[in-house]
Amino acid sequence: MRLLKIVPDNTNIQFVRARHVAFAITALLTIAAIGLVFARGLNFGVDFVGGVAIEEKFVTVPPLDQIRSTVDELGVGEAALQQLGSDSQTVSIRLPLPDDAPEGAADAVVEKVKSALAAKFPGATFSNYTTVSGKVSDELIRNGVLAVLLAVFGIAVFSWFRYEWQFGVSTAVAILHDVLMTLGFFALTRMAFDLNIVAAVLTIIGYSINDKMVIDDRIRENMRKFRKMDMPQLIDLSVNETLPRTVMTSLTILLALGSLLIFGGHVLRGFTSAMILGVIVGTYSSVYVSSSLLITLKLKPGTKMGPSEATAAERMTP
Repeated sequence: MRLLKIVPDNTNIQFVRARHVAFAITALLTIAAIGLVFARGLNFGVDFVGGVAIEEKFVTVPPLDQIRSTVDELGVGEAALQQLGSDSQTVSIRLPLPDDAPEGAADAVVEKVKSALAAKFPGATFSNYTTVSGKVSDELIRNGVLAVLLAVFGIAVFSWFRYEWQFGVSTAVAILHDVLMTLGFFALTRMAFDLNIVAAVLTIIGYSINDKMVIDDRIRENMRKFRKMDMPQLIDLSVNETLPRTVMTSLTILLALGSLLIFGGHVLRGFTSAMILGVIVGTYSSVYVSSSLLITLKLKPGTKMGPSEATAAERMTP
C-alpha cells in the first residue's frame, strides 16, 4: 500500500528567491491591517466594553431597525445589534449597564427586552445573556493586551537564547505579523472581539512558534553540518526538508477547524475563524517571512559555535 504524499520527495522549491516579493506583500498587508484597526476599530464584545448582551432568535430574518426601535422605546439605553449565524435569524442585542447599577438590574433589563420582543415578534425565543461591569471589562482589556505582548516577548527571548539573536528577531516579527493579520480580519469583518478571540490569538501564537521552531531547528542543524554553504541555499534546503511536516500539520488542523466552523454554531464561529486564519497566515510567515528574514539579519553558517560543535561540524562537512 503506497503512502499518500502531499509533498513529493526531493522537493526543491526556491523560497528565498521570492523573499523580496513576500516581504513587500507582508508589509502591505500589515499596514492595511493596522489601518483597518485604527479606522474601523474592533467590535468589542461585552467582555471588553461592559454591559449586557442578549441573544434572541426569530422565526424569520428580522428587520434590525424594528428591533432597535422596540428596544429603544424601553428606555434601557442605546442598543447595538449584530446578526449571528449563517441564517441571520439570531440577533445579539448589546445594552450598556452602569457600574453603579443595583443588584438584579441586568435581570430586569433582560426581562423587559424579552417581553417587548415576544410581543412585537411572535415566535421569538430567548437564547441567553451575559453581563460584565465596566470596571471588569477595563481590567480584561489590560490583561488581554498584556498576555499577548508577554507571549510575543517571551518567545522572542527564548529564541534568542536557544539559537542566536537573529532567530529571536525574525520569530518576533513573524508572530507580530500573525497577530496583526488576525486583528485586521476582525476589524474588516466586524465580528465580535471577546475573550474567546484573545484565547484564539494566544493559541495562534503557540501554533506559529511550534512551526517556526521546527524550521529553526533544521536551519541550525544544517548550519553546523554545511558550514560552507551559502545562507540562501541552506535556508531553502531546511525549509524544503521540513515542508512535508509543515503542510501535513496545517492541513490536519484546518480539517478539524473546518468541521468546527460548519458544525460548531455561531458561538464558536469567531474563535474558529480566527484559528483558521492564524494557521494559514502562520504557515506563510514561517516559510516566507521568519526564515528568509535571517538572510536580511546577516546570519551566517557556523555562527556562535563552541569548540566541540565546530569540531563536529568539520567532521560532517562534505
